[in-house]
Amino acid sequence: MENKENNLGILALIALVIGSQIGGGVFNVASDLAAGANAGAIIIGWIITGIGMIALVFTFQNLTNKRPDLDGGIYSFAKAGFGSYFGFNSAWGYWLSVWLGNVAFLTLLFSAIGYFLPIFNGANLVSVLGASIFLWLLIFFISRGIQTAAIMNIVVTIAKLIPIFLFIVIALFAFHFHTFTLDFWGGTSFNLANVMTQTKSTMLVTLWVFTGVEGAVVLSRRARKKKDVGRATVIGLMSTLTIYILISLLSLGVMTRGELSSLKSPSMAYVLESIVGPWGAMFINLGLIISLLGALLGWTLFSAEIPYLAGKDGTFPKFFTKENKHNVPTNSLIFTGLLIQIFLLTLLISDKPYQFAFSMASSTILVPYLFSALYQVKYSWQHKETKQIIIGIIASIYSFWILYAAGVTYLLLTSILYSLGTLIFLYAAKEKQQKAFKPFELLWACLFILFAIIAIIMLATGKIQI
Repeated sequence: MENKENNLGILALIALVIGSQIGGGVFNVASDLAAGANAGAIIIGWIITGIGMIALVFTFQNLTNKRPDLDGGIYSFAKAGFGSYFGFNSAWGYWLSVWLGNVAFLTLLFSAIGYFLPIFNGANLVSVLGASIFLWLLIFFISRGIQTAAIMNIVVTIAKLIPIFLFIVIALFAFHFHTFTLDFWGGTSFNLANVMTQTKSTMLVTLWVFTGVEGAVVLSRRARKKKDVGRATVIGLMSTLTIYILISLLSLGVMTRGELSSLKSPSMAYVLESIVGPWGAMFINLGLIISLLGALLGWTLFSAEIPYLAGKDGTFPKFFTKENKHNVPTNSLIFTGLLIQIFLLTLLISDKPYQFAFSMASSTILVPYLFSALYQVKYSWQHKETKQIIIGIIASIYSFWILYAAGVTYLLLTSILYSLGTLIFLYAAKEKQQKAFKPFELLWACLFILFAIIAIIMLATGKIQI
């Protein structure tokens, strides 16, 4: 696996971090936030998310530098700190998040294509067929080699930033302060309870657009220099944070919250169309298509890498460790593709398939983020590093807050997927001829199964709608 041809430089790593974050979410972030919050609460939401994500990124950077032996990134952090079962759940949760994110990206991709070819709308049978064909072509391309895919991702990342920067420049000139401050807090005056409810509604959206920031960490074993992993992660976060804040706040100065929240996906296209005319929507939709191609490329790389790494140390079954002559984990890649294929069928039954997919992706990644933050606290405490302890505590508080803000519905739904993962964990333990659970771990497994049963009952009785 130490083939030098597969080693990635800092430019490739930065492109992976930025390209994986700036996928489809950035083109719809303004309306997704406006759906549940006014400008004041959105600003608070960005402040909370900015602080939390910066703490998480510094956590990833510190642990990557201090523990270069942990090649699995956020998965291996949890295992090193809290044992095999929690390490498994972090690997499983991250894997779930990545391929569910690909479902969201494929949904939005065919919504964007539908602007030019109305036969597609992102939620019909034709869209599912188109997304399926594209998925397997992408998997075939990645199977030809990681380095080839990473170089292509650099080109796509640069290309996708052009329409985003154009939007920001035009929106700056079209920004109206009166429109932005209209109904700033969502009432005649500031009401803390109301504002906090609005702020909670932004959390899964803001988390979703940052998911992928750990991409360089996940591919750390392929980095030319370990130090580049941390640098690429920090540079990628700060760049995308600036872009997201500008897009969401400038849009609220072009359209009112009500107008913004009612726009079709991708909302950025229709905001620009309201300023410059139809060519604006066409230009943004083209940019979105390019952006999604890059995001799907990066996220599919990650989705193949995590099961491979977990399989190498026995956390996942050995089945996932098979590689082809290009050093690509083929079994992991194909199995992930099959899961994405199955979940693409939710496009046909969900009222809002894109929002459903990205909310599920955001919910499932909460466990690996939380255990990475907790390991930062544990490791820094053991080595008496006060600054790093504080960073870990902030990242942990943010992770717990997101769990609370996510709401019961998505946590119950993700418990179904986590409980299914327990079967994989048991199979891997049997392969190693080891006892699967310690008593405390067994309690966690039982809780996942209990919540999964509750979720299934609520789905069957219509109390939870997809």
